[in-house]
Amino acid sequence: MRKTLLFLAAALLVVACPADKGPIEKRDKPDASKESTMPPSVDRTDVPATAPGEPAGAPEADILAATGGGNAFAVGLYHQLRKEEGNLFYSPYSLSTALAMTFAGARGETAAQMASAMHFSLDPVRLHPAMAGLSREIMARAEKAGNQLRIANRLWGQQGYAFLPAFLELTRKIYAAELTPLDFAATEPARQTINGWVAGKTADKILDLIPKGVLSPETRLVLTNAIYFKGSWARKFKEEHTRPRPFHLSVSEKTEVPMMAQVDEFRYAQQGDLALLELPYAGDELSMVVLLPDAIDGLGKLEQSLSADGLTAWLKSMREQEVELSLPRFKLSCGFSLPKQLMALGMQLAFGMQADFTGMTAQKPGLYISDVIHKAFVEVNEEGTEAAAATAVVMAEQGLKRDRHPVFRADHPFLFLIRDRKSGQILFLGRVANPLGG
Repeated sequence: MRKTLLFLAAALLVVACPADKGPIEKRDKPDASKESTMPPSVDRTDVPATAPGEPAGAPEADILAATGGGNAFAVGLYHQLRKEEGNLFYSPYSLSTALAMTFAGARGETAAQMASAMHFSLDPVRLHPAMAGLSREIMARAEKAGNQLRIANRLWGQQGYAFLPAFLELTRKIYAAELTPLDFAATEPARQTINGWVAGKTADKILDLIPKGVLSPETRLVLTNAIYFKGSWARKFKEEHTRPRPFHLSVSEKTEVPMMAQVDEFRYAQQGDLALLELPYAGDELSMVVLLPDAIDGLGKLEQSLSADGLTAWLKSMREQEVELSLPRFKLSCGFSLPKQLMALGMQLAFGMQADFTGMTAQKPGLYISDVIHKAFVEVNEEGTEAAAATAVVMAEQGLKRDRHPVFRADHPFLFLIRDRKSGQILFLGRVANPLGG
């Protein structure tokens, strides 16, 4: 079963400091320019450019519209992913960017379904410059604050395949996504090339984005986005205040975790049975927001009520006040294959043989999305946060299949049964999740 990170429910406990250990003193707010020692790291070749003929870039209203659409997609996808138990962590921004580049080649009803599922409210002429403008603004603010934020895009196309010049020009000029020719008939070298690029753009936090078996000789195009962030807290936690503390897994089960603590002024709100707290990074341009239900078992209710509009209202309600904060250190990563979830959001045609991506190529048969792969990593400690994510949209040729012998490789969890062949009666039924037991 996939291990994932539930980012919205990171444990925030507003509790009193044990008297036997001494109080946690409140500290003055540091000078952000002196607090962060990390140099900015933005690869200028990856910074999205303005649209052709628009030297001034996208209007601010369009950039705001792109932000709203991204948040609506983030919440919609969260409701799909939360159906699986366990932790959860992903980058809706990385997914939105990779799928926006894919959307640039979609036409007809395929494009209409993608726009609806992704909450793209702007027409394509305005959408793509707005997405690029959003990237530029976020990276500029992070750089000014002394944090590291890298966003990179790249296309990987079958060598000799005829992609439309207009599509390549748009993705190159607006998304800074150059096309690198590969031979997908040699799937393993192609996979290693793409994964190596992703690892380099994410400080080796996202390794093996594309697993074996995803690419095939029928692959014609892979669209990738990588994002990497490393930021210091505006008000760092002191390591001497981090101590083992209980973390309630459920009403009846708990475990000990390293719990960080400090008393300071934070933007905070109490909305009914939900508490919100914002932890800014150096420069106050980026922040982490933690949403904590009052009840130990209140996460399910919070998830059910979560909406883009509701989240916006909750965030606006926060006001700065002194808070005694406890937050666990954590480091987790997760990976997804997302066709099922994206189809559930309404993007069915893009994954089928009736997909219309004639904005990418005029060749017949056309292209369809064979997979959307996403991986994400996050580490939170006393100094700040390091996070990375990458997305790959894999496109194959429609109706092109080769005769191959079947491969049955039981290298992942599986079910098994023992039955009476004559009657069909099942005598034993089981699941193997770990052949070593446990």
